[in-house]
Amino acid sequence: MINTADPEQHMDVLYSELQPQLVRIVSVNLQAPECVIEDACQTAWGLLLAHRQAVAPGSELGWLSTAATREVLRLLRRDRVAASLAEVAAPVRLSDYRAAEPGPERTLELRERLAEIRRLPIRQQRVVLLHGFGYEYEEIASVTGETRRTVARQLTRARQRLARLAEQG
Repeated sequence: MINTADPEQHMDVLYSELQPQLVRIVSVNLQAPECVIEDACQTAWGLLLAHRQAVAPGSELGWLSTAATREVLRLLRRDRVAASLAEVAAPVRLSDYRAAEPGPERTLELRERLAEIRRLPIRQQRVVLLHGFGYEYEEIASVTGETRRTVARQLTRARQRLARLAEQG
């Protein structure tokens, strides 16, 4: 246990003693790149600074490891979603579909549909686009990291929202 009167010096001592242990604990518990673990540990230290009054003396390592673990999971989830968006949500341009060369009316209709899809939340856009490209629910779930039920729910919500947008004109 560290007993230092100066809170800033207390945190310096605490950091030098606990940081190696914290990195080791998070590394053993989670399979993640070293840079993600380091970022998560630094975030946990920042949170400890902000919430140090609520953390009981002597329980800092447990608190830090929980905060860092949650941050690693959040970062990995964010990276997985960003990667799936990069794969799927590339800008859709009508010029990509030159083979069928639609007439002016069809072109206008396609542009309006794309504009309506762009008005959906990004999560629903991703599911609608994947479904439009012929992916099955299970395939969409594996690409996005969601469950099959969530994919079905997002598609239903997107359809309902698109129907409301069509009614509004």
